[in-house]
Amino acid sequence: MGDAGEGLVDAEARIQERLDQIAEEKQARLKQVVVDPAKAREIASLKLARTDFERQMAATGHDARRRQLKAAIEQVNKRLKALGG
Repeated sequence: MGDAGEGLVDAEARIQERLDQIAEEKQARLKQVVVDPAKAREIASLKLARTDFERQMAATGHDARRRQLKAAIEQVNKRLKALGG
């Protein structure tokens, strides 16, 4: 009977070691993916603005407005590229 108990203790120890390993891996990944919240908000805002400009571009037929929207989209794309988004 003593051997069966030792096997159970060994199994529990292996399970706990694996749980510890998983927790350490998760912490390592979280440390690698630290994102500046202000930067993330700005990127999201720029993407939303670009989507709105593209929607307006599809809806308008006026050439001057289309040029304005195209310039705005290009500017948003430049800012996104500079931010890495």
